[in-house]
Amino acid sequence: MKERLIALQVYSVRDAAEADFAGTMRKVKEMGYDGVELAGTYGMTAVEAKKILDEVGLELVSAHVPMDQLEDDAVLDDYAATGLKHIAIPWLTGPKTKEELDAAIARIRSVGERCKARGMQLLYHNHDFEFEKIDGRYILDAYYAEIPSDLLQTELDVCWVNVGGEKPPVYVRKYSGRAPIVHLKDFSGQKSENMYGLIGTDGKKEEVSGKFEFRPVGYGLQDVPSIIAAADDAGSAWFVVEQDMPSMGRTPMECAQMSIRYLRSFL
Repeated sequence: MKERLIALQVYSVRDAAEADFAGTMRKVKEMGYDGVELAGTYGMTAVEAKKILDEVGLELVSAHVPMDQLEDDAVLDDYAATGLKHIAIPWLTGPKTKEELDAAIARIRSVGERCKARGMQLLYHNHDFEFEKIDGRYILDAYYAEIPSDLLQTELDVCWVNVGGEKPPVYVRKYSGRAPIVHLKDFSGQKSENMYGLIGTDGKKEEVSGKFEFRPVGYGLQDVPSIIAAADDAGSAWFVVEQDMPSMGRTPMECAQMSIRYLRSFL
């Protein structure tokens, strides 16, 4: 039987990690996670954070690093010094025009080349806004079509694939051989104008509460077993659990525990 490795995106428990990174990582390990994906290093270098993860027994699977930081050689060198194999663009807003799309592609390709030179594979973590079309194709598809796979691979976030109007299992299989890590994210409700308030990018959180919310994996609308099967077919090595905001009256740590319990019930 294929081994399924499960990591937690630390952004899911960011407040706890900020207060006590080592203690929080120990709890994540005790929950049954195999590794973590960083989104920041909480006042440490990446090398220092990796040392703590090694002591705890969690693998550093990947890291989300904002685009402007990915263009900083010192930042890339710090992550490369950990032995990190995958590093991800967490988002890139826009583009809106063909010219802006071409510029974004060139920018991503340049970062991919610099990552490759340091032994790291660049990934792109999508939201739903990459499912807007320019010249008849999704922005996300354009990135993958125009940038070779050795410079850019996928980190498909299945919540945003779904919200973007595509079926996650179908879309994951579309990028078979190019999908080393899949973001498992569940949700309830429907796409709404101001739902980005729930991830801290919109000040109108109160308007979307009850309409759209992130859920622990297995507690929302996603057909998780079908996504797992598709990821197996696509050759994915890791599943990363992410929940941008807690829900169901639970704390972020409790939500993380619910997700891993659900997944371990059949994986």
